[in-house]
Amino acid sequence: MTNFAGSWNVTIHTPIGKMEVVFDITEHEGVVEGVARSDEESVDFVDAVADGNQLKWTQHVTTPMRLTLKFEVDVEGDTMTGTSKAGPFPASKLEGTRASTS
Repeated sequence: MTNFAGSWNVTIHTPIGKMEVVFDITEHEGVVEGVARSDEESVDFVDAVADGNQLKWTQHVTTPMRLTLKFEVDVEGDTMTGTSKAGPFPASKLEGTRASTS
Protein backbone atom coordinates (compact mmCIF):
# COMPACT_ATOMS: atom_id res chain seq x y z
CA MET A 1 0.00 0.00 0.00
CA THR A 2 1.17 3.50 -0.82
CA ASN A 3 2.30 5.74 2.01
CA PHE A 4 0.07 8.85 1.90
CA ALA A 5 1.16 10.24 5.29
CA GLY A 6 2.86 13.58 5.47
CA SER A 7 2.47 17.24 4.80
CA TRP A 8 1.81 17.98 1.14
CA ASN A 9 2.16 21.35 -0.63
CA VAL A 10 -0.58 21.30 -3.25
CA THR A 11 -1.65 23.62 -6.06
CA ILE A 12 -5.23 23.32 -7.33
CA HIS A 13 -5.93 24.93 -10.71
CA THR A 14 -9.55 26.11 -10.21
CA PRO A 15 -11.78 28.06 -12.62
CA ILE A 16 -11.15 31.15 -10.43
CA GLY A 17 -7.37 30.73 -10.33
CA LYS A 18 -4.68 28.77 -8.50
CA MET A 19 -5.23 27.82 -4.89
CA GLU A 20 -2.29 26.89 -2.67
CA VAL A 21 -3.29 24.32 -0.05
CA VAL A 22 -1.48 22.11 2.44
CA PHE A 23 -2.80 18.58 2.97
CA ASP A 24 -1.77 17.10 6.33
CA ILE A 25 -2.40 13.37 5.99
CA THR A 26 -2.01 10.71 8.67
CA GLU A 27 -2.33 6.93 8.54
CA HIS A 28 -2.91 4.64 11.48
CA GLU A 29 -3.63 0.91 11.13
CA GLY A 30 -4.89 1.34 7.56
CA VAL A 31 -7.10 4.36 8.33
CA VAL A 32 -6.26 7.51 6.37
CA GLU A 33 -7.29 10.90 7.75
CA GLY A 34 -6.42 14.39 6.66
CA VAL A 35 -6.91 18.13 6.91
CA ALA A 36 -6.66 20.63 4.07
CA ARG A 37 -5.33 24.03 5.15
CA SER A 38 -5.36 27.30 3.26
CA ASP A 39 -5.07 30.92 4.37
CA GLU A 40 -8.87 31.04 4.66
CA GLU A 41 -9.82 27.81 6.42
CA SER A 42 -8.93 24.29 7.58
CA VAL A 43 -11.21 21.46 6.50
CA ASP A 44 -11.21 17.79 7.50
CA PHE A 45 -11.18 15.00 4.91
CA VAL A 46 -14.49 13.09 4.96
CA ASP A 47 -14.74 9.38 4.06
CA ALA A 48 -11.14 9.02 2.91
CA VAL A 49 -10.60 5.74 1.03
CA ALA A 50 -7.20 4.44 -0.06
CA ASP A 51 -6.93 1.93 -2.91
CA GLY A 52 -3.41 1.10 -4.08
CA ASN A 53 -1.75 4.41 -4.92
CA GLN A 54 -5.09 6.27 -5.16
CA LEU A 55 -6.78 8.23 -2.38
CA LYS A 56 -10.34 9.61 -2.59
CA TRP A 57 -12.16 11.86 -0.13
CA THR A 58 -14.75 14.61 0.19
CA GLN A 59 -14.45 18.04 1.84
CA HIS A 60 -17.06 20.64 2.74
CA VAL A 61 -15.63 24.14 2.21
CA THR A 62 -17.09 27.57 2.82
CA THR A 63 -14.45 29.69 1.01
CA PRO A 64 -14.73 31.12 -1.59
CA MET A 65 -18.28 29.70 -1.43
CA ARG A 66 -20.08 26.77 0.18
CA LEU A 67 -19.19 23.71 -1.87
CA THR A 68 -18.64 20.00 -1.50
CA LEU A 69 -15.36 19.01 -3.11
CA LYS A 70 -14.58 15.47 -4.27
CA PHE A 71 -10.89 14.65 -4.52
CA GLU A 72 -9.20 11.81 -6.39
CA VAL A 73 -5.40 11.76 -6.20
CA ASP A 74 -2.61 9.38 -7.14
CA VAL A 75 0.62 9.27 -5.17
CA GLU A 76 3.94 8.13 -6.64
CA GLY A 77 6.73 8.53 -4.08
CA ASP A 78 6.67 12.18 -3.01
CA THR A 79 4.50 13.39 -5.91
CA MET A 80 0.71 13.79 -5.89
CA THR A 81 -1.47 14.38 -8.97
CA GLY A 82 -5.22 14.29 -9.41
CA THR A 83 -8.42 16.27 -9.52
CA SER A 84 -10.80 18.19 -7.31
CA LYS A 85 -14.44 18.35 -8.42
CA ALA A 86 -16.57 21.17 -7.00
CA GLY A 87 -20.30 20.64 -7.41
CA PRO A 88 -21.44 21.48 -10.94
CA PHE A 89 -18.06 22.91 -11.99
CA PRO A 90 -15.55 21.06 -14.19
CA ALA A 91 -12.87 19.04 -12.39
CA SER A 92 -9.78 21.05 -11.45
CA LYS A 93 -6.32 19.53 -11.84
CA LEU A 94 -4.02 19.45 -8.85
CA GLU A 95 -0.42 18.57 -8.18
CA GLY A 96 1.67 18.52 -5.07
CA THR A 97 4.86 17.41 -3.41
CA ARG A 98 5.42 15.90 0.01
CA ALA A 99 7.11 18.48 2.24
CA SER A 100 7.59 16.13 5.18
CA THR A 101 6.48 12.78 6.55
CA SER A 102 4.62 12.48 9.82
